[in-house]
Amino acid sequence: MQDIKGGTVFEWRQRLGQTAGGSWAGAAEPLLGTGGGRWQAAAGQLPLAIMLVLLVAAAGVFSPATLQDPAFQAAVAGHALLFALAAIVPWHRLPSAVFSVVPVLDCVAIGFTRQAGGPEFSVLSLLLVFPVIRLSVNRGRPGVLLAILGVLLSATVPAFAMGRDDAQDSAIRIIFLPLIMAGVALTAHFVARALINQHQTLTQKDRELADTLAESIRRQQLLDAVLSSINVGVWVIDQDGRGVLTNKALEVDPALAGLATGRRPLFLPDRTSEAPTERLPNIRAAKGEEFTDELYYAGTSDDQHAYSVSASPIRSAEGVCTGAVVTFAEVTELINALKAKDNFVATVSHELRTPLTSILGYLEIVLDEPDHKEIEPELLIIHRNATHLLTLVNDLIAVASDRVELSVQEADITHLLAQVVELMRPRAASSGLRLVMEAGQPLVARVDPGRIRHVFKHLLSNAIKYSPDGGTITASLRSNGQGLVCSITDPGIGMTGDEAAHAFSKFFRSERSRDTAIPGAGLGLPISKTIVEGHGGSISLSTAPGKGTTVTFSLPYSPA
Repeated sequence: MQDIKGGTVFEWRQRLGQTAGGSWAGAAEPLLGTGGGRWQAAAGQLPLAIMLVLLVAAAGVFSPATLQDPAFQAAVAGHALLFALAAIVPWHRLPSAVFSVVPVLDCVAIGFTRQAGGPEFSVLSLLLVFPVIRLSVNRGRPGVLLAILGVLLSATVPAFAMGRDDAQDSAIRIIFLPLIMAGVALTAHFVARALINQHQTLTQKDRELADTLAESIRRQQLLDAVLSSINVGVWVIDQDGRGVLTNKALEVDPALAGLATGRRPLFLPDRTSEAPTERLPNIRAAKGEEFTDELYYAGTSDDQHAYSVSASPIRSAEGVCTGAVVTFAEVTELINALKAKDNFVATVSHELRTPLTSILGYLEIVLDEPDHKEIEPELLIIHRNATHLLTLVNDLIAVASDRVELSVQEADITHLLAQVVELMRPRAASSGLRLVMEAGQPLVARVDPGRIRHVFKHLLSNAIKYSPDGGTITASLRSNGQGLVCSITDPGIGMTGDEAAHAFSKFFRSERSRDTAIPGAGLGLPISKTIVEGHGGSISLSTAPGKGTTVTFSLPYSPA
């Protein structure tokens, strides 16, 4: 990251920006080493100068007479003068177009050199390639025209100045040579243009790559800062369940340290059974399973910690699971607090149930006595409220234990439902509701009849309480081949999605029920869930605000 802010990468991006945003000449000059300063101008002249040096050397060996020719010597001196001008003149202080004069003069000088050398040196016309390419490449379309002009000058000016009677040779130099060189100039121009466009495209991509690299490093630093600051353990795994990244909170936790390497086991909620391989969070997440707030334990038996574990798969654009993020939030204190609360509720409930049972017993004795007829209505009110309070206490005890003792026997579930429906029908009618039962033949299963009646009563009671505008409540019972399915549907106030997610939590009540002062303690659904799951079944609900609620539970024919 330091390189990007103040070092080589930043400077590289500056250079790329200057090249990509410049003119044709500005883009071509760095590629060809021409234009700009005097050293770049000299470098542009250097290939032609080297060829002339070799030419002079060859003339000294194979044609000494030509080397002694003053006209030839003058032509070579002209080339040397042009090279010296290119190296001495401060071109960077002049308009860039001025340098085009040098390649045009090179063409004229080549023409004089060829004219002075005679027929033996006619091949020197090929040297025109050097200034022609420089002009057509460096100066764009105007350079092509200058290159053709230079070739014409190289053919006409020397012939006019030095004289030549060979009409055929003049035709070749004046007609065919400019045509050939024009083709060379156009070819060089288009090739250079393609190369420059490619260069600019690559430059732009390099700039974008540098920007992407800088942004990637910035995001990496931000991610590191976030992961280091949170106290939730984060474990990033690949598609095989192997760890690729952990944060500090996971590494320093003594109970979780070594989890990523497999040196530390995880335990199931019973705190003694080690989680099998297929139940490990990383293995489940690597298979694409997504889960939230599942309870695991880690650490030794003397110092065990509870963790709420969640996993979110990472999927490719094709939907393939390529890894996952697994988080570990320590909830040891919360678990202990919940246990303490449940123990407190259970203890208080037991303490309340004993005197309530005694009160109800003595009330029944009093009601049986004939001498209290004048206060019997008041005594019945006391008995009804005490009975309701005892039911609430029993509910608290049941929900605090998270399990129920079952006395299982074969029972006709259809008959049990019919009993509760008939019991609740007067209450429904008093609220303007019609209670309908949909069930066929008797359906027999091994259940605790009293507990199942309790579930029916809770669900129908809720349906009546939360349907203040009247309507029809439907209680249906059917077989699905593996067990029994019961649904209670009401036309009531319903719940939002967030409220439905907490509907089976202890003491939870929806906001609408609190606002409308509908009585209740928020224990009916949690108790029903405990009883149904105690039978090996499951329970769920579907609801929407103002659309009513349907609670559905299933029971196996033979409970677990």
